[in-house]
Amino acid sequence: MTAARNLFSPDHDQFRASVRRFVETELVPHHAAWEAAKIVPRAVWRRAGEMGMLCCNLPEAYGGAGADWLYNVVVIEELARAGLSGPGFMVHSEMVAPYILTWGSEEVKRHWLPRMARGEAIGAIGITEPGAGSDAKNIRLRARRDGDHYVLDGQKVYISNGQNADLVVTACRTDPEAGAKGVSLIVVPTDTAGFQRGRNLDKIGLKAQDTSELFYADVRVPVANRLGDENRGFAMMMTKLAQERLTQAIRSIVVAERAIRWTVDYTRERKAFGGTIADFQNTQFVLAALDAEVTGVRVFVDWCIARFVAGDLNPVDAAKVKLLATDLHCKTVDQCLQFFGGYGYMEEYPIARAYVDARITRIAGGAAEVMKQIIGRDLFTREDRS
Repeated sequence: MTAARNLFSPDHDQFRASVRRFVETELVPHHAAWEAAKIVPRAVWRRAGEMGMLCCNLPEAYGGAGADWLYNVVVIEELARAGLSGPGFMVHSEMVAPYILTWGSEEVKRHWLPRMARGEAIGAIGITEPGAGSDAKNIRLRARRDGDHYVLDGQKVYISNGQNADLVVTACRTDPEAGAKGVSLIVVPTDTAGFQRGRNLDKIGLKAQDTSELFYADVRVPVANRLGDENRGFAMMMTKLAQERLTQAIRSIVVAERAIRWTVDYTRERKAFGGTIADFQNTQFVLAALDAEVTGVRVFVDWCIARFVAGDLNPVDAAKVKLLATDLHCKTVDQCLQFFGGYGYMEEYPIARAYVDARITRIAGGAAEVMKQIIGRDLFTREDRS
C-alpha cells in the first residue's frame, strides 16, 4: 500500500506499537486453540481492558480513556493485520458501547460502561432474528409493558459474543402494529430469569468468535433499561449503522493489504518452471491491479474515517465504503489464494483463513444488496448537488 496516511499522531503511533506487541505476544499464539474451542476466554477481554484496548473513546467519567476514535481504529487495524477474527472487540466497542453512551440513562451508563472498558462485562447486540436480518423492520421479539418493567418473549440468532455476553442490547417490538416505528432497544442482562443462550453456532469462518442463538421467555427487565424513547429503536439503529459499516470497511481494507503482502512474499520464494512465481507476468499484472484498487479504496476509507471523527459521515457514504471495501476484500483474498496453489487450501496458511473469514463481510452490518439499495435510493432521489 503506497498511499500516505496522515490521520494519526505520534501518540496514536505509540499506542499502535503497544497494541501490536500485545496482539503478537498474547493473542496470535493462542488463536488456533480458540478456533478449536469456538470461543475466546474471558481472561483475554480483561487483559485487553487493562491495555486500554476496549472502548478507547469512552469518556473518563464512564471508565474510558477519553481518547478520540482513532485509537479505536488502531485496535481494529491491528487485529485485522494479525488475521485475528476471534476476539469480538469490534462488536463490544463499536456497536454496543456507542448505543449505551448515546441513549442510556445515567444509571445504565455508570453500571455498564466502566465494566465494559475494563473487560469485566462483555457486550452483544441482538438485532437479527430467524425472519429479520438486513430488514430490521421485521423484528418480532416482543416487549410488553407491565408496570415498571418490560416482559420480553422471542428469539435472536447469529449474535456475536452471544456465549460470553453479560449484556445484550436487544431490539424488540414495543408496538406490534407500527412497523419500523414500533421497535425499541432494551439492555438485557444475561443473568435475567428467562434468558437462555442457545448453542454456539458452527460457521465456515470466524471460528474463534462465539456466535449464538438467544432465547427470551418472560424476561422481565426494568423500563429504565430502555435506551432512548420507546418506539425509536429503528431510527437509533439507522444512526449507528454508519459506524458499524465503517468499522467493517476498515477491517476489510487492512486484510486486503495484508493478503497482497503475503502473496508477494510467497511468490518470491515459490519456484516453478525454472524461476519463481513472481517472475511470471500474470502474477505481476494480477497483483498490480489488486494493489491499485486497494490503494484507491484505502484513500476512500481514510477519508470516511476523517469524516466520522469530524462528526459528518453520512449513511450513504458509509454504505458506499462498506460495499467497496468488503467486495474488494473478498476479491483480493480469492485472487491471492490462487497463487498459493494447494497450500492456499490449507488452514495453517493465513490466506486460507482470510478466505473463509472474508465472506461474512458482504453480509454482516447490512448485506451488499442493501448497501446498493441505500446508494441507489439516494442517487435517484437527491437533488443535483453540483
